[in-house]
Amino acid sequence: MRPRSVMDALRLPPMRFLTSWWPWRSLAYLATGGLLGIATGTVLLGLLLAGAVLSLVVVGLAGFLAAALSGIVVARIERRRLRIVDDVRLSDPHRAPERPGLRGWVMARLWEPATWRELGYTMLMTTALCWLDGLVVAMWTGGVSVLLCGPLYIHDAPLSLTLAGSVFGAALGVVLLYPMSAWAAARAAITQAVLGPRMETDARLTEVARSRARLVDAFEVERRRIERDLHDGAQQRLLALSMQLGLARLELPESSPAAKPVSRAHELAKEALAELRELIRGVHPKILADRGLHAALREVADRAPLAVDVDAALPRRLPGAVEACAYFVVVEALANVAKHSGATRARVVASAAGGRLTVQVRDDGRGGADPARGSGLSGLADRVAAAGGTVSLASPVGGPTVVHVELPLELVCAS
Repeated sequence: MRPRSVMDALRLPPMRFLTSWWPWRSLAYLATGGLLGIATGTVLLGLLLAGAVLSLVVVGLAGFLAAALSGIVVARIERRRLRIVDDVRLSDPHRAPERPGLRGWVMARLWEPATWRELGYTMLMTTALCWLDGLVVAMWTGGVSVLLCGPLYIHDAPLSLTLAGSVFGAALGVVLLYPMSAWAAARAAITQAVLGPRMETDARLTEVARSRARLVDAFEVERRRIERDLHDGAQQRLLALSMQLGLARLELPESSPAAKPVSRAHELAKEALAELRELIRGVHPKILADRGLHAALREVADRAPLAVDVDAALPRRLPGAVEACAYFVVVEALANVAKHSGATRARVVASAAGGRLTVQVRDDGRGGADPARGSGLSGLADRVAAAGGTVSLASPVGGPTVVHVELPLELVCAS
């Protein structure tokens, strides 16, 4: 079984462990930890000094506030850096702020226990952990390099003695890979204990997030199955029926009593086929599965009853559940624009960066959109929430109306 962490790797047979990447990943983890701790300490010291010097004016409070919130940035880096020695993905414990803007974000973070837990970890890292990391790395690199490079700078000692020192240095370096990797495992365990999910509340939230992700995936799989069944089954039979009715219509003379009913049946079959095709496109459009979100959004824009500009900066295919959610959000939003806004033009902007997909639909209508009036916005918000995303709406009277949606590209949670 492939080890998923340096702790698992330490249980491997010596040859497997020493010939794997885990010792060098441990060295990289500790080295970057030392550098991060020193850099963080320097920045924190500068912020505190600036806050103290400028404390007589309001500007000085910004330095103290930035120092208090610095743990958020450090914790985010630490969660990513943990992947060097452990395949676990730690979830972000912070909730989306209820109020938009910088003030709402700051107030939300100051009231969260996770912020102060991350600040405490930052203090521990800058005062102790980073120095221990640096000491372990210096002992391994310094001790081994001194012994290995002995023949380069010791000229008056016997050659046999310097060569023996080099051999001893190589052996010592191999042996010291174990305690160095063990400290990296302990260091990762400390990070997980402080920055990982809480055993009760956060763990339950993580499991809820996992369950929600499984439900969304199962829903999309079922949606695609229904689309295939309709496309390959009902649509083909209805198409065959329409063709048979068309042939029968050609065979019947105009004066035949059956000509008119058959002609009407043929028209009804063609209408039913057109409606079924629209239904299949609504269940899961084929262009979305084949060509991705960018092409699907352009098709939606072409079918819209008003002019729609599409600006989608998507360098690669996104996860299927994310593409499907974003697609139906745009479809619903443009349907609302066409029905309620009185707009003549709309714009769809989509971009993927920082592990999130951002979709914005903007129109030049009269504004005043209210989810409480049943305009479809509440259903749109429910769909996005099921995928772990957020929706914000700005619709002042007189317009414009802007629907802003953010979706995570993947559910990040503890394994």
